[in-house]
Amino acid sequence: MTVQKQTAEDRLTQALAALRQPDSRASSITVTALCERAGVSRNSLYRYHPAVLKELRKSRCQRTRNVSSLRRRALHQQQTISSLQATNAQLAALVDHYYLAYQEASTLLARRDSELARLRREFTSKPALLRS
Repeated sequence: MTVQKQTAEDRLTQALAALRQPDSRASSITVTALCERAGVSRNSLYRYHPAVLKELRKSRCQRTRNVSSLRRRALHQQQTISSLQATNAQLAALVDHYYLAYQEASTLLARRDSELARLRREFTSKPALLRS
């Protein structure tokens, strides 16, 4: 039974596929990481495997575009949060204003009611007969 050895090209391709995985522990796809995973020297990669190197560059460009897109989305969400916080502050100020206006109106009504009650107590007129 013969065990076939994998070629350097196969190992590089498999290592690149592993680095491309989203759950890969590698934070970025680098030539060093690729060569270490595949057990191939950097010189060998540059000299004999330009197709793998081209795929590596494509992967890095794609990841950069994805990161840029995520950054734009994050910036947009931060701006949205900031505007919502400003709106929230304005609404809180309006609530405070209307609550104080309500308290003032309630106080004025209570004072008017007590004045009316006092006036009714003092005013003890009796109906007068009108003669024609």
